[in-house]
Parts: sequence; structure tokens; C-alpha cells
Amino acid sequence: MTENRGGLPRRGFFQVTGTGLLSLGFVDWRALGADGPAKTAKARTIIQLWMGGGPSHLDTFDPKPEAGQEYCGPLKNPIATKVPGIRISESLPTLAKQADKFTIIRGFTHPDPGHETATYTVTTGTVPSPALVYPSMGSVVSYKRGYDAGYKGTIPPYVTLNWPLGRFSDSGFLGNKYKTYATYSDPNSKDFHVQGTTPPGGMPDDRVKGRRDLQKSLDSMVRRAAKDDLLHNLDVNEERAYDVILGDARKAFDLSTEKEELRQKYGRNTFGQSCLLARRLAERGVPFITVNMPGWDTHTDNFKEMKTLLPTLDQGFGTLLEDLAQRGLLETTLIVWYGEFGRTPKIEWQAPWFGGRHHHPFASCAVVAGGGFRGGAVVGQSDPKGEQIKDRPVYPWDLAASVYKLIGIEPTERLPHPQGCVAYVTPLGAGNVKSGGLLKEIM
Repeated sequence: MTENRGGLPRRGFFQVTGTGLLSLGFVDWRALGADGPAKTAKARTIIQLWMGGGPSHLDTFDPKPEAGQEYCGPLKNPIATKVPGIRISESLPTLAKQADKFTIIRGFTHPDPGHETATYTVTTGTVPSPALVYPSMGSVVSYKRGYDAGYKGTIPPYVTLNWPLGRFSDSGFLGNKYKTYATYSDPNSKDFHVQGTTPPGGMPDDRVKGRRDLQKSLDSMVRRAAKDDLLHNLDVNEERAYDVILGDARKAFDLSTEKEELRQKYGRNTFGQSCLLARRLAERGVPFITVNMPGWDTHTDNFKEMKTLLPTLDQGFGTLLEDLAQRGLLETTLIVWYGEFGRTPKIEWQAPWFGGRHHHPFASCAVVAGGGFRGGAVVGQSDPKGEQIKDRPVYPWDLAASVYKLIGIEPTERLPHPQGCVAYVTPLGAGNVKSGGLLKEIM
């Protein structure tokens, strides 16, 4: 659904130029301190916790009990966190105890209320354009910090747990070589297997190897007839996939080696076990990991859904922070939590919505932790009802640029385009977007 049920009209927020960039004011990127080579990277791994559908900021990290029942509904008793002065939803007690490890961005905003284009905007850190389909942050990191940059891991440099986000081709103009490797399976299931591995109750490793050898023989005949870079790239990706299926890399995906007590602590559900698996991949230095948690598109009966979603989020995310910190990994593992937008602060109680919340990109929130980000803080502020940003707006390209800087990628660098088009890591490279700048206050 792409309806806009609240806030400013999208057209009034920005106009798109012929280059596909925002023309609502210009940013002097040099003045923002990004005019040199990227500083020494603090992050080795990025874990993107993606809340597909768009989580409500009022129900999670920006509660507004003073706005009244029409806005907060039954979630009217936010709780204090470990950091004095910061309150979050009463349904996030585990995260409240870890608040010194993360920062809440309450000024997160962009103009797009449509799932497809908003997902593109947030995950690429740019805005939709008919001219170019930009790669996601994961694909850019795969290009800049993956095999081409000396990554030696047998696990692909960009992994998604468990299903791709969809909405657009996440590798964009960089091509399939930098596409995510998705597992397509539930790590909480006893039949968990990564993409392409032995199906439940089925084929042993020797038969997988046999099929692999047969496929390689057939493919060699094709290659004698057609020498093609695309086929070579497919070969490389196939070899890496088989490393995951049959090689030592497969051990990283074997959660049976973890203590049951820890697995229970993460939560015996898809999201919780995906967070645990993300920690295991971070230990092995995988540069970019996405954990996809769908279900946040709560147009109808929002608070019924929150009864399941919020405890699941709290357990998985909160334990991930604690686990990474205890293992000494949080300093080099950057976590970013968000969805494509927030949800309307004012609740629709009448039929057919029965307490639903709709799409609301104008004011939402994101959470960052580790990898060079300072915890225990809040950046930005929404108005008393959570409808608009009151102070310190943070746009998706600002957040993306900050994340890139911490993993050692310069946000103003150019990316290679097959047709020679001018394309930057973020639109800030062109210098013609409205921006709040890097998140320097927490870097």
C-alpha cells in the first residue's frame, strides 16, 4: 500500500531533479568534514536489522504517553532505561537494560510513504530516480569491502537472514556479483539449511558433489561456445556458494553448537535465532549481514500485532547487544535498526482498521550501536505527538554516510557504472541534497 494518511504531502517535501537528487537546498559537504579520505575504519561488520513494513516510533523508541489515548493506545507506560532520561516502550525491557550500548535517532525522516520506494530510499541511502537504480548499502559494502578488496572469507561478504527484502534489485547497477546471499530458511527450524544445501531428510553431501561435478562438465561446454564475463562471475559465485554448502563455512550456520540456554535467551523464533546467527557471522568477519524481520505493516489492529512483535524484537536485539559486548565484538560490529518508515502517530480506531497505524515517513526513528557509534544517547526530536521532526533531522543519506565512514568507505566516492554514468556512494557526493550532516555527535 502506498497511501499517505497523515503528515505533509510528499510533493511538498521535495522535488526530484533530472539527476534524481533532491533540490530542496544544498549541502556544503566540505563544511561537514567529509572532504578527505575515509579515516581508519572502526567497524569490521555491519548488521542491519530490517523491520519490514515499517515499525511505529511511538510503540518502540519514541513513546508519547502525554499525547493521550488517541496516540499511544494501550502502550501508555514507557519505562526508564539504564541511561537516565531516556524512556522506551514498556514492551522492550531487555533493550532498556542495554540502552548504554545504543543511540536512538528520533529525527529520522524522509518524504516517501510507499513501501517499494521507501525501502529503496532507506537501504540505498539515496532517492528513487528513473535514470539509475542504486545498489543497497550491503552491495556497496560487498563491492568496497568484499573479495575485490581482499576479503578472504569463505562466507559471502553480504548475507541476508533469511529472505531478501524484495521491493527492488538490491545490487542495482553494480550487478549480481554484489548481490546478497540469502539463506531462504528458518534457523529456528530443526530442518534449517542454507540456500542450496541438502533439503530436509534428503540428499547427502556426496550426491551434492556429484551433481556439482556434472553441472561443471555441462557448463564447460557452454563456455567453449561463449566466452562471457557474466558466465565467469556466475562461476565465482557458484564456487563461493558451494563453499557454504560443503566446506568449513557451513559450520558457521550450525546453531546446534551453541548452548541451548543462549539460544533460549535470544528467543526460539526466526528473528531471535537469526540474531544469534548474525553474531556467529560477525565473529567470522562477514562485512554485511541483514536480519529481515517482516510483519510491521500494521494497518489493522496494530496493538494485537505488537504483543508478538515487540517481545520478539526485545529479546533478539537486546541479547545480540549483550552477547556482542561480552565477546568484545561490539566495538567492531555496527548495528543499525530501522524499517522503511514509521507509522501514523494518531491511531485509527474505527472499522475497518480497529486500532491500526498507517504509513508515516515524515517522523520515525532508527537505532544505531557499536562499530564506532557512541551509545546512551538520543539524536533529534519529534514534536509532542510524533507527527513531524522538531529538532535535528537525520535523512537516510546522512545515516548511510555515517555508517559508510565507520566501515572506512568515503561517502563522496564515485561508484563504477556500466554505462559510464556519474554515480556516487551517496548523493552527498554531488552536494545538492538537503542534509543534516554526519552523526558526528555520536561518532
